Amino acid sequence: MSITEYNGGAVCAMAGKNCFAIASDMRLGEQFKTISMNVPKVHVINDKCVVGLSGLRSDQQTFLSNLQFRLNMYKLREEREIAGPSLAALVESMLYEKRFGPYFMEPVIASMDNNGKVFLCATDLIGAPCEPEDYVCTGTCADSLNGMCMALWRPDMEPEELFETISQ
Repeated sequence: MSITEYNGGAVCAMAGKNCFAIASDMRLGEQFKTISMNVPKVHVINDKCVVGLSGLRSDQQTFLSNLQFRLNMYKLREEREIAGPSLAALVESMLYEKRFGPYFMEPVIASMDNNGKVFLCATDLIGAPCEPEDYVCTGTCADSLNGMCMALWRPDMEPEELFETISQ
């Protein structure tokens, strides 16, 4: 078993027409034992950016704390909120910094710019990006989620339809 599967969990993000949706489970487990059913894996960065973290829970918490620090520094220096592609680059560089002792988690970044263009990105343990146009899935059941997304996702879905699709 991989250490990324120890706590379990999955995150999925989908793009729609001028909107995006991101979903995750709320279960915290220890292999086959359930510890809690109320653990958030999706974190709002600002009005247009969201990060979902799947993998080892302690690494999620440590990474999120370091990410919040870097985002606060970015906001102080740049005097603006971070955009999706910049957030993805920041996450990728933070993961690559720890490539010899990586965080055992897979982040998903979803954002939208002021023109309504959706940006989706997922990375592996060392920050290698995957930037699809349609949907992205990470976590222990990513293969199953990928199959469901392939069957249900369509281009230019409206917000209500996208919500129903990602809820499936």
